[in-house]
Amino acid sequence: MSTAADTPTEADPERVASALATAEFVRLYPRPTGDALAAAGLLARALDARATPFQVRATRESAVPDGDGSALALGWTAPNATGIAPGSRPVSVVAAAVVDALDVQPDPIVGLAGVVAAGTVPGENGSGSLLEEAERRGVVDRRPGVAVPTADLADGLAHSTRIWTPYSGDVEAAGALLADLGIGSDADRPDEVGDDDRRRLASAVALDATADAPDRAVSAVERALRPYETPTGPFATLGGHADVLDALARERPGLGVAVALGADVTDAALSTWRDHAASVHEALADPTTGRYDGAFVARVEASPADAPALATAARLVRDYASPEPVALVVSDDAAAAAGDGTTDVTAALRAGVEATAAGDVDESTDSGETGSDGMDPDEQPIDVVGDDRLGEARFDGGDVQAFIGAFREVLR
Repeated sequence: MSTAADTPTEADPERVASALATAEFVRLYPRPTGDALAAAGLLARALDARATPFQVRATRESAVPDGDGSALALGWTAPNATGIAPGSRPVSVVAAAVVDALDVQPDPIVGLAGVVAAGTVPGENGSGSLLEEAERRGVVDRRPGVAVPTADLADGLAHSTRIWTPYSGDVEAAGALLADLGIGSDADRPDEVGDDDRRRLASAVALDATADAPDRAVSAVERALRPYETPTGPFATLGGHADVLDALARERPGLGVAVALGADVTDAALSTWRDHAASVHEALADPTTGRYDGAFVARVEASPADAPALATAARLVRDYASPEPVALVVSDDAAAAAGDGTTDVTAALRAGVEATAAGDVDESTDSGETGSDGMDPDEQPIDVVGDDRLGEARFDGGDVQAFIGAFREVLR
């Protein structure tokens, strides 16, 4: 069975702005993605400028919680709220259009960070006005190099989740690369790294990231090169800002909201980014892989605490390792999938989780209708969130091979 990914109906910015303009209180519910958190930041700043009370809460639920005021879902479609779902444009681009319609100037750095987190190049997919405004204000400056959030290049290269290289997860190995290239890595003297140094570094990273990799890796690494420097922003580059937002969305979405709102939490954000990247690269250090028709599967060892890292890992596997359009990363009790949008990977994940729940049925019972924990299989807790291109699932364990089989069946 093949499940084609349906493009969600894109929200009308004027209609959303009209609803927000008359609201006495607004509740924003972003999905745990960097793009959605950036969108929440843009809208919350606009509401604050208009003196409209608001609340922001990232959620993995299938419906927004009950509450007062107007609810707006960001990055997903809620049955009981207005929604800005992923579509042809990043959620942050649509949010910026809503802010414009409210007669407030959107913050271009936050908006563009969301654009990059969505996998889009700044200036494309409707983000041209954000880039023009950022350039007009002088808050971005494109230069050679690699997009990392820190001035310390060894730190940035080792912990980046925009690239996947032999030195990913290894600060010492990244430092050795810089030494071999004759490039310093000193956070206190970043200006001593010149454009020629950055070009050599970008070339080396591009070669390392694409060696023995599928063609898709070339496009992926290109998006991490020639970054937009953000001298007045909380992080060194737009790409680095996006990397941090994505990590926070997975690990500490509340902190991600604070970053999107402009709070002074850079140190805490970078610490979480490093921890997230370490979990991602550790999970991918020695996976058991298998190639199937339509999917490339990586079985990894990961504790429940490392489940948030799997979505990032799946994106890296899709971009840098998978010869198939879909990459699945799965552990004993969590999984994530990344695809090219031709099939709905989140629907496939849901089928996999349902298959493992069905496999837990106690076959010794006459009815076969209760699980090993006494629950009806249809009532087993299922935590699956995402869209057609990237999704993640958490479950209570079960037959991982059954999970993979059901996942693959949806892709056919």
